[in-house]
Amino acid sequence: MSLRKSIYETIGGVDKINELVDRFYDLMALEPQFQGIRSMHPQDLSTSREKLKFFLTGWMGGPDIYSPKYGHPMLRARHLPFKIGISERDQWLACMYRAMEECGIEGNIAKQLEESFFNTANWMRNQAP
Repeated sequence: MSLRKSIYETIGGVDKINELVDRFYDLMALEPQFQGIRSMHPQDLSTSREKLKFFLTGWMGGPDIYSPKYGHPMLRARHLPFKIGISERDQWLACMYRAMEECGIEGNIAKQLEESFFNTANWMRNQAP
C-alpha cells in the first residue's frame, strides 16, 4: 500500500473534480475564445460533464467509475470524429488551466496536472499542424 496520496485525494476528491469540470464547461459555454471547442459538443452538456467527471476521477487516482458505465475510455478513438488540431488543443488546455486556477488548484499539483493534460491533449490531435 502506498503512503503517497493520489492526485484525486490531494485536490479534494469528488467535490473538487465536480467543481473543476463544472467550471470548465461553464467557461467553454460562456467565453468566446472557447467557441471552437464548444461547437464540437452537444447543446446539452450534461452527458459531457458526467463523462469528464467520471473519467477524471479514475485518471487522477480515484475510483474507476467511468469504465463500468461507458466502457474503456479509448480517448483517441472516441475523439476521432472531431477535427482536433493545435487550435482546438490549445483552446481545451486554456479552458482547463483557467478552470483549475479558478478552482484553486495550484502549485506543484497544478504543474503536474498541466503537464499531463498537455500530453493527453496533444496526443488527441488528429489534424496536421
